[in-house]
Amino acid sequence: MQKWRKKTMTPSLPGKGKNVANQASQPNYAAIDLGTNSCRLVIATPTPSSFRIVETFSKITRLGEGIINNNELSKAAVKRTLAALKVCAGVLAEYAPICKSRYVATAACRRALNCKPFLDLVKRETGLNLEIISPKEESRLAVVGCIPLLSRNIKRAVVFDIGGGSTEVSLARTTNSGNTFIEGYVSLPYGVVTISEAFPSQEMTPLAYDTIIERTHKILAEFEEKHHIRDAIAKQEIQIIGTSGTVTVLGAVHLNLPRYNRSAVDGIAMSKQDIERTINKIKRLGDEGRRKHPCIGAQKADLTMAGCAIIEALISFWPISEITVADRGIREGILLDMMHARRKKRHKPRYPFSRNRRSSFNDKYKGAANDG
Repeated sequence: MQKWRKKTMTPSLPGKGKNVANQASQPNYAAIDLGTNSCRLVIATPTPSSFRIVETFSKITRLGEGIINNNELSKAAVKRTLAALKVCAGVLAEYAPICKSRYVATAACRRALNCKPFLDLVKRETGLNLEIISPKEESRLAVVGCIPLLSRNIKRAVVFDIGGGSTEVSLARTTNSGNTFIEGYVSLPYGVVTISEAFPSQEMTPLAYDTIIERTHKILAEFEEKHHIRDAIAKQEIQIIGTSGTVTVLGAVHLNLPRYNRSAVDGIAMSKQDIERTINKIKRLGDEGRRKHPCIGAQKADLTMAGCAIIEALISFWPISEITVADRGIREGILLDMMHARRKKRHKPRYPFSRNRRSSFNDKYKGAANDG
């Protein structure tokens, strides 16, 4: 089990004591994103424009492993995930008090018939209350988390989030006044874990790979028919943002990083040619090469190929010339939601984040540069 140790505080420098004290007095906010593949925690404090990350924890647990067989969470997957959530609870205790928090679970828990016993076990063993969110809310949070990467010169964006059990594709628009709202979304009923288990051979066959592309094209065709965005993408009037482990792996492999570096990857732009070259490079590595690659590794070797199939489906369906790589998403969206709700109460800003039941998907959001 991956261990976590509390970071030691940096000693105050001459003349810096007041700043350190101010940082220490800032309220801590926390978010957990429990996906089909990973458990992720982030703790952050607000800044005037966004937030500063205090601590993070991430562990691949494969909660959704085997779920395609009987729609149930396996005992082994529950055990792994519970262990990771206990680490999260320990981290949260170290940073108490937590001003506000939200802990969400996505596709695996939406699908699992035995999800309630799992949530009860998590509550009993860790004290954490997990909230199962809908694909609609998952899409919204991913867009909110990526708002800092939206181009000021392009008024619309497609944000895609490749998860373990589902893939969300959202169409967002930014108005001249700086508000961002979501025009529509589509949820593909598969992600990297469910694809890799549906085609379990070590090396995904060309037929399996093409099957994912064809199925994705059919679903996207309905989305395109409703929103008519192909021409706008061709004219580069729509920015494409990708957030997922596969997207960030592509960024890291493209940059030839000796090991994964979030600050180097987050926000970079990859051309279609860059993406195609990188996917071909990952294919040529083979299963063994992917397992040994410092930015992929054994835990992501099979998942990366599944994610590449979805990305290739997107760039072959739409005339995409460039994708912005985002190492951010649901967790950051949760933090921004909570912090803007706090500012709304204290300062009544003009464009707060909101997620009330009636307007959670249509309310307008104000984006700002993200320190995290």
